[in-house]
Amino acid sequence: MPRSMRRISLLLLCLASWVAPLPGAILERLSLDDVILKSTDIVRGKVSGSYADFQGSMIYTHWKVQVEERWKGTERPSIDVLVPGGEARGFHQDVAGAPKLAEGKEYLLFLWRAKSGSTYITGLSQGIFELTKNGADGLVVSRAATGEPMLDHTTWRPVNDEAIQMRYSEMTRQILGALASGVPQGAAH
Repeated sequence: MPRSMRRISLLLLCLASWVAPLPGAILERLSLDDVILKSTDIVRGKVSGSYADFQGSMIYTHWKVQVEERWKGTERPSIDVLVPGGEARGFHQDVAGAPKLAEGKEYLLFLWRAKSGSTYITGLSQGIFELTKNGADGLVVSRAATGEPMLDHTTWRPVNDEAIQMRYSEMTRQILGALASGVPQGAAH
């Protein structure tokens, strides 16, 4: 191999190792009202199973969710929710910002349906809340702050995400209020 080709190959190898660790996605931070209004479906449901498969070069995990309560969207007893990433045919793929679900767990999901008919979580990890019992207070919904890079959707400046935790009844009021008015109710994130 000529000397100049070796230098170019070495340079490309160095550049590839420098670029490889860079994050592949930057999320738009959405307020809770934005998540509510941008969603085509809002449901409370329990994950009953999953499988992963390729769609082109991407792996998607299909989560079957049994719907227990619905605020928005078409009446269906279950929904197939696609989350980017997973393991299929011996290949593993991680996607920045993609939420992790677990079979048997109950979630409050904010979803959007693509023209293809596939259903995804609105804002990736921003549109999924775990439901837990909190003693006498009843149900609590919560989601951790995502560690992924985020931009404010009005200024396009980098921002940090914030965790959200509230009583289920409070979340229900927020959902119903936003849906009734069709405009954001406040600056809740």
